[in-house]
Amino acid sequence: MILHPGILALLLGAFVSLVLIFFAALAGVKIIVHWDPSSSSAEQLLLERTTYLISTIVGLVLCFSLFSGLLFLYTTDDIHPLFIGAMCATGTLNAHPIGWNVLLIKGIIFFLASLWVIFNAIDQHCEDTPLVRKKYAALLILTPLLAMDLVLQFRFFSGLHPERITSCCGSLFATGSGTAAGELAGLPPATTMVVFYATAFIWLCTVLFCLGNRAGWLRLLLFLESLLLLPLSLISVISFISLYVYQMPSHHCPFDMIQKNYSFIGYPLYIGLFVGILFGLVPGIGRVLGKTTSLKREIEKRERKWLLSAFVFFSLFLVLSSWPILFGKFQLFPQ
Repeated sequence: MILHPGILALLLGAFVSLVLIFFAALAGVKIIVHWDPSSSSAEQLLLERTTYLISTIVGLVLCFSLFSGLLFLYTTDDIHPLFIGAMCATGTLNAHPIGWNVLLIKGIIFFLASLWVIFNAIDQHCEDTPLVRKKYAALLILTPLLAMDLVLQFRFFSGLHPERITSCCGSLFATGSGTAAGELAGLPPATTMVVFYATAFIWLCTVLFCLGNRAGWLRLLLFLESLLLLPLSLISVISFISLYVYQMPSHHCPFDMIQKNYSFIGYPLYIGLFVGILFGLVPGIGRVLGKTTSLKREIEKRERKWLLSAFVFFSLFLVLSSWPILFGKFQLFPQ
């Protein structure tokens, strides 16, 4: 099991990433303590050069961490035939108690790592580099998360045994199964649909208002709406979107749609959702961090691209999830 190419790539990549991020964090502690932009000493010049080296290394590490989320999904789905009772990635995740924890950690790392890469690029374009201490302090949070990711992945994959009988998505996401997933699957589809599309419409309108208005409260409102829209979208995938994708009235699994049988539609659908929400969060965070003139200027240069990216990617999610509802043969509410 552990010799599967995808598993080896995930574990090796996570180990190398952790080693590099650990040494970057150690150097970051030194930068936090001794950084003095007003000084022209040899130590300060060395620290400034070190920041560029560390930023390059950390950027590559975090880019791999972002990619590993998709690779983890692909791998867990690819090895599901090895387990009795498994029909997709759900069965693989259920084959070990910490499988879902790995997925959660990767989701957290996706957002934190993406935000670090985005604001590090902004900081490097500011002459006074106002975010130096903040971004290297953030490494002290990311480092234990990457360590946890490696440990949990190793425990998960090394603890998988083909002879173990696991539960399939049909039982986990079944209405009345007594699980949290079953409760989400049992939500009234009509009510969930109304709440989701109303919230998505309000979110898109807020993005458009932000494009035409520089008010800071609009960015903070978009940030809060994004925090709400992400879990609501995932709930909607389980509650009703999956039914239309599979054209089955009782199949609520959010992972079957990443399989070939469904044209791998799950990958662009989830990419659209997570990337769209990510860029919906960035302007609000930028307004909180943009206290200096240089930082505010650099943020304003990029804000329009962030908002357009948020609109485009989440619209991709909406189109892919709504297409089978509007044009598919399956009807959840027969006329």
